Amino acid sequence: MGIDMNTTSYIDHCQSKVHNGFMNTAQTLETTLDAACCLPSDQPALSSEDAQQRAAIFKALADPNRLRLLSIVKAGESGEACVCDLTEPLDLGQPTVSHHLKILVEAGLLHREKRGTWAYYSLVPGALEKVAGLVTTL
Repeated sequence: MGIDMNTTSYIDHCQSKVHNGFMNTAQTLETTLDAACCLPSDQPALSSEDAQQRAAIFKALADPNRLRLLSIVKAGESGEACVCDLTEPLDLGQPTVSHHLKILVEAGLLHREKRGTWAYYSLVPGALEKVAGLVTTL
């Protein structure tokens, strides 16, 4: 298992240098280069606000218990579930389930409706489609 000491030259167009085998043996190349590789993209980058909003949604989805809650709510009769019915499937206490539900509501994924002493949760219409679109529009 030997090292091939034959050196090959290539041009790093974005830095206008010739590299002969080893990175530390570079010399500046005086040439006119196609500057396309060095120009920033025409596509606008995410604004700081957009990035924070997307990160909050992805963070909400990054917890397995919250993913399970979304799945349970989606599969519920008429697309909703009472908080009282969500503790047993997850084997979590009611305060913990409520905390996870609050994060999903704040992320815009679930809608909360208070009915008497209980809160009912349903998916925000189009929320899952929006999440799918967030990845494809980066």
